[in-house]
Amino acid sequence: MSDGRVFREAWIAGVTKHYPGEPKPGYVTPWEETPEWEREAAAAVYGQVRDFIEVSAGHATRLTREQKGRFVATCWTAQMFKHFENPKPGYVADWADLPGWQQETDADIFERIERIE
Repeated sequence: MSDGRVFREAWIAGVTKHYPGEPKPGYVTPWEETPEWEREAAAAVYGQVRDFIEVSAGHATRLTREQKGRFVATCWTAQMFKHFENPKPGYVADWADLPGWQQETDADIFERIERIE
């Protein structure tokens, strides 16, 4: 499975688990229907998490869930600035401004990647 696809599937699993109520359709769009820019961003963030775990000799697994989620969120924000000249504010919101479900989902993504690596 491609790195981006693992990221996307972890995102969908997190949204399904943590989102209050019915998530927006775009939040759970399958990989095959995900726009190319989003596939590229997902693969890039997966790679950043993988590399972060590797350069820490695996000790990044000792981070708190919040630290793991913050890392994913920051990497995603950088991708939004790469792909959009003027991204929507919600795409580049600071960690403290993200809804709890998204914070939890970002932490889940990190932990999914660390189980693979």
